Amino acid sequence: MSVQSPAAEPQASPLRRIFSGSVGRNLGLVLALLALVVVGAITAPGTFPTFDNALVILRQASIIGVVSIAMTFVIIAGGIDLSVGAVVALASVVATLAAVQDLAGSVHWTLMMLIALVVGAAAGLINGVVIAYGKVVAFMATLAMLVGARGLAELLANNRTLIVSDRDFIRALNIDILGIDMLIWIFAVVAAGGWFLLNRTTFGRRTVAIGGNREAARLAGIAVKRHTMWLYALSGLAAGVAAIMLLGRTTAGTSTHGSLWELDAIAAVVVGGTLLTGGRGTITGTVFGVLIFATLSNVFVQNNLSSSTQAVAKGVIIVIAVLLQQRFAGRPSRSS
Repeated sequence: MSVQSPAAEPQASPLRRIFSGSVGRNLGLVLALLALVVVGAITAPGTFPTFDNALVILRQASIIGVVSIAMTFVIIAGGIDLSVGAVVALASVVATLAAVQDLAGSVHWTLMMLIALVVGAAAGLINGVVIAYGKVVAFMATLAMLVGARGLAELLANNRTLIVSDRDFIRALNIDILGIDMLIWIFAVVAAGGWFLLNRTTFGRRTVAIGGNREAARLAGIAVKRHTMWLYALSGLAAGVAAIMLLGRTTAGTSTHGSLWELDAIAAVVVGGTLLTGGRGTITGTVFGVLIFATLSNVFVQNNLSSSTQAVAKGVIIVIAVLLQQRFAGRPSRSS
């Protein structure tokens, strides 16, 4: 008597496999962005569909976009960083202290940039050490840094706005290259670098492995604690870059800079397809997530709609993104 083999499961078509992976998710983001563009063009035909307005959207997306790129790495690894906005504020304040500006005036204005980067990286490194080696939950560790960095920024600035006095510093961050603002170029370079780091380096592969299964990554020989520490240092460094960009745009350092940026960055990352549980994420998706929120804000401004209505729309978008994540999280896919 012959034994019948179980029926083979039907194989998904190649087209379905493509659209259920990263290509399909990114295509969905492109369509969502195009839909917002169409809405903007219809509701504000005289001002929205212009090259100048496109540059405005990209400029608005650039600074939070830099923070979101680094946040993508942290979340892919299964972590979270609630302190990025406060670190931006602290870096901007320290870089514009009178003593720092006087020293930069006698040395070179790039010293202000270096100080901002060092402050951001140091704050991120502290987060990483506390989380990786102190075994403090990332949520609590970065929440403590959020409160501490914001408070320290207020103390150093004495609750005042510190004005950037070096005109060369301001000019360097406001020049146009090929008609495109310097801030947009910085965002493009950071996004390209982030994509390369995630997809073409051992650092990126280890990040995905840690987020997928932390214990398995440790057994595979990955130094999980050390890698986690460097991930948060990377997030802090990006906050330092964002502080430099913000100083160039506002010409002032203040403890109020970066308010709620951590939520905006996390929202862009999640909408871009990165799993909050870790193990999967895309830099391309994060870029589209940032652009979607920047375009949405621009559409609301063009139509003189309230910020409260805009907040409700953002909330709906985030909920939809999370629901879609729950729907498709079980499907295997690679980061891109």
